[in-house]
Amino acid sequence: MKRIVIVNGPNLNLLGKREPHIYGTRSHADLVKTVRARARKLGVEVSVFQSNHEGELIDFLQKEAPGSLGIVINPGALSHYSLALFDCLQSLSVPTVEVHISNLHAREEFRSKSVTARAAKGVITGLGFTGYLLAMEYLVEG
Repeated sequence: MKRIVIVNGPNLNLLGKREPHIYGTRSHADLVKTVRARARKLGVEVSVFQSNHEGELIDFLQKEAPGSLGIVINPGALSHYSLALFDCLQSLSVPTVEVHISNLHAREEFRSKSVTARAAKGVITGLGFTGYLLAMEYLVEG
């Protein structure tokens, strides 16, 4: 069965608790449930991973991304400075869609720059959990 890799970076495990006025009140478990439900409707499997550690994210991507339809990634704060994660995404031969729950451009200035976005086919920002679903649909449609 076709598969999509979904990766969430630092602090996304705190969804629902961390700054709910920005990120909402739904948890990371709610996000995973939402993504899995959409995957079933799209006829694909998902490999979902979250870590607060850059190296673990890279190891997971290098292992799981090859052979998949693509990657949906929310790098969290790593998007603003992780050249290692950028290099990883750039080296993989599958498309990547970068997703952010909040609108980065409506927040602090430093958040409006994403070094990892240069390795992505596209970026979805500010649409909450819906951004993940749209990214999945894009990868399935090819």
